Amino acid sequence: QAKYLAQIILVGAQVVGRAFMRALRQEFAASQAAADTRGRAERPQSAAASRIIGISLQEAQQILNVSSLNPEEIQKNYDHLFKVNDKSVGGSFYLQSKVVRAKERLDEELRIQAKGDKEKGRKAET
Repeated sequence: QAKYLAQIILVGAQVVGRAFMRALRQEFAASQAAADTRGRAERPQSAAASRIIGISLQEAQQILNVSSLNPEEIQKNYDHLFKVNDKSVGGSFYLQSKVVRAKERLDEELRIQAKGDKEKGRKAET
């Protein structure tokens, strides 16, 4: 009796384990597909910056609560959020590091845009 119960439990655990692994693989594949789609939507340099810094342009804008790439607005929101999340005033180091990464990503995007504008200016001269 106990032998059969143990076999039933073992088979049930295997079935649940396989189903979980299949769901995990599907979720990973969907995540990769979404990342690939998002990467294609961005310019090549911008997509590379997202991969290096580990945060997308949209995510960085959401974290710093900016709708456009305005350096003054970015700096103002960064200063505020960095100060508010300082550990000495009860903030979170995790959130503070997210704010720093978002600022780095937006700064990189501004640099990429400036470089692109500079190249367009050179092409217009020739």
